[in-house]
Amino acid sequence: MNIVLDILLLLITILYSYVESLVKFFIPRRRKSVAGEIVLITGAGHGIGRLTAYEFAKRRSRLVLWDINKVKKEVGDVTIVVNNAGAVYPADLLSTKDEEIAKTFEVNILGHFWITKALLPSMMKRNHGHIVTVASVCGHGVIPYLIPYCSSKFAAVGFHRALTLELQALGKTGIKTSCLCPVFVNTGFTKNPSTRLWPVLETEQVARSLIDGILTNKKMIFVPSYVSISVMLEKFLPERALAAIHRVQDIQFEAVVGHKIKMK
Repeated sequence: MNIVLDILLLLITILYSYVESLVKFFIPRRRKSVAGEIVLITGAGHGIGRLTAYEFAKRRSRLVLWDINKVKKEVGDVTIVVNNAGAVYPADLLSTKDEEIAKTFEVNILGHFWITKALLPSMMKRNHGHIVTVASVCGHGVIPYLIPYCSSKFAAVGFHRALTLELQALGKTGIKTSCLCPVFVNTGFTKNPSTRLWPVLETEQVARSLIDGILTNKKMIFVPSYVSISVMLEKFLPERALAAIHRVQDIQFEAVVGHKIKMK
């Protein structure tokens, strides 16, 4: 009998969630204030990290850029952390150096673990904070010649989702989580990117989308937002259809293939 009630409650919850999402689509979400919050941003010297720092500064947040050993001594407990630092080495797998693979995972995912573990205890004590994972659309779908990068971003998305559920299970609902998943961004890390279906984003647009997602406690921030439809379709379309979509997208960028730089 209990299982019947549980299933009934599940169906009601799912229906309510769809209605709630529909209402939120038409009604702007309330934005929280981040004035006075202590914000740590990794990889803040350039690109998305730098412009995200500007956005927080405009909202009178206190910025930490960046030395984990001195943070608590000099500014107090960090309440918002943006794990933004990233590394990418476009190449086919056999042309990718072992140290490049290791560096990709150290920066793109292992750093998230160490930073979050260092800062989470004070957030949990106060049941207040926000942990932001900067991932990529490559954390939901794959692109050739970016195997270590895609793998690390899948791990980052998984880290975000698992951490979100764990905080809920622990009753720490005051600690919010967000995950940023943009398409190609013109940061200079990937040379000459182009695609037919997705725009190549400027860092200003991505930073604005990120700060808006943080202020509204949005869990998954796709940039542009319609990429979420593509991600959803990939879960249902057959392989032949996915291969056709990839051909139409015609994603290109400079990559080392066979130890030579080519447009792929």
